[in-house]
Amino acid sequence: MGSKETGDVNLCNCAQLQLVLCRLSVTTMLLLLSLVTGLALSAPGVVTETGADPSSELLHDIQGKVNDLWQSLLYPVMADNETNGLTYATCEMKPSSKVDADKPQVTGQVLFRQHYSQGRLEAIFHLDGFPLDNNQSGRAIHIHELGDLSNGCDSTGGHYNPFRVNHPRHPGDFGNFSPKDGKIRKYKPNLFATMFGPYSILGRSVVIHEQEDDMGKGNNKASLENGNAGKRLACCVIGICSKNLWEEKQFEATDKKKRWLRTRLS
Repeated sequence: MGSKETGDVNLCNCAQLQLVLCRLSVTTMLLLLSLVTGLALSAPGVVTETGADPSSELLHDIQGKVNDLWQSLLYPVMADNETNGLTYATCEMKPSSKVDADKPQVTGQVLFRQHYSQGRLEAIFHLDGFPLDNNQSGRAIHIHELGDLSNGCDSTGGHYNPFRVNHPRHPGDFGNFSPKDGKIRKYKPNLFATMFGPYSILGRSVVIHEQEDDMGKGNNKASLENGNAGKRLACCVIGICSKNLWEEKQFEATDKKKRWLRTRLS
């Protein structure tokens, strides 16, 4: 027993030591960055608020590299060169394990794209499994706080609301979607959510609700929290992906629009 307890203590101490070293590494990096930034800005020939001397290309280059390092710390998810500065994410939609069998069994993808690091977020909603009745009411879709699906969609928490504002002003309040022929095919640009920085939606969830969003006009507390959108039909967790899925679904949407236009003109 003594040997096992000693081993457990050693493992615990090792984990604590790794955590301390990790924190020291981050702190050291921040201090070094601050020092390099200060030296670069105080050196002669560097552009400052009081004057400019563009002769020192080397120091300008150092400033650029320091900027990039700060960006890497502030925005840890970064696109690679192959995507032209764009970052892609996907959310593989599945029915909630808590949804009744007679409710819509929604599947598909919600795809995201954003230019690193200050571009506006775009999304493609490619969803199936809704009733075929085209006269049905809209379905609310929101980003929820947690990426926890351990209890179906019920464990995803409330709306992601980092700024503590009322619904429908949460970053992930996407509004209502009207299915057609049992499907939702929708592209949305200029969304307020982001994949970068402290308010990133990565690792959070997208939830499809049974009912329509009242957009905060329901005159009750729930309306200002979740739009009275009802039960959670399906959900997924947002994660980084390649550009392939986005390009595939974007091509489908573009091709469908072209065919629709040809039908209208014929």
